[in-house]
Amino acid sequence: MCARRFLWCNSGHGKKGRRLKTVALIGRANTPGIAEPLKTLAACIAGKGYTVVFEAETGADIGLDGYDRLTPPQIGERADVAVVVGGDGTMLGIGRELAPFGTPLIGINAGRLGFITDIPLGEMLTVVPQMLAGAFEREERKLLESRIRRDGQTIFRAVALNDVVVNRSGFSGMAELRVSVDGRFMYNQRSDGLIVATPTGSTAYALSSQGPILHPQLGGIVLVPIAPHALSNRPIVLPDDSEIAIQIVAGRDVNVNFDMQAFTALELNDVIEVRRATHTVPFLHPVGHSHFATLRKKLHWNEYPSHEDDDA
Repeated sequence: MCARRFLWCNSGHGKKGRRLKTVALIGRANTPGIAEPLKTLAACIAGKGYTVVFEAETGADIGLDGYDRLTPPQIGERADVAVVVGGDGTMLGIGRELAPFGTPLIGINAGRLGFITDIPLGEMLTVVPQMLAGAFEREERKLLESRIRRDGQTIFRAVALNDVVVNRSGFSGMAELRVSVDGRFMYNQRSDGLIVATPTGSTAYALSSQGPILHPQLGGIVLVPIAPHALSNRPIVLPDDSEIAIQIVAGRDVNVNFDMQAFTALELNDVIEVRRATHTVPFLHPVGHSHFATLRKKLHWNEYPSHEDDDA
């Protein structure tokens, strides 16, 4: 049966209802041993009649001729699906760039933890062709968009698939942050910082700071204090249409980063505004994918499934 709660099978259709015909391959840059799997996967996919293109830096890194090399915007315009070989960081980076185009992503785990790259490297030659033929389940992952305002002017904009993190440097004291939600004052918080995370990001930095795990299809944004001065400052889950404003009241060397991949230095009275982005990032999973099985495996939960369990 195709239909499932939160996820659904898609009969070979990806972006804008089109069949999957043009496949972009993206690899984690400067990773030892990544070239051979990418070359093997390209040959496998091309041999089944699909048009294969490479992300430009990936193609240059592995030195493979015979395939077009495209920038991420060109991939967004031309490709029906992007297959990412790497770790979660690679998926986060390309996911942000392709979100405006609605290009779905397939993740092959050549990294370490792999919460969102869910296909083992050793299974890709079997699983990826099946998915390209239509045997997949699709879900939409939410993004956050953020801007930094200084003296009433916007000085920086960014999007994040995992989280927006305001934190102090390792050599300065606590920061004091004034947090408002939908224009209403919430609290002043003294801490090492504050994490604003999507459900996808709830298993990243937010989890290590004792935040809750949110199901990826849940409509919510989680705020997680980092080492708060008051133990009563606890994580809180807000509706995903909330607009959050974080003002720097006090502290030295305070920064903000987006998915740990872009950051900017902040000054006193700067305001970081965060809200749900208009775009989402489509993820494609093999049929039978279970988020709970991923959590059990990655978090080493005690698992003794009965014979009735069907998501292991």
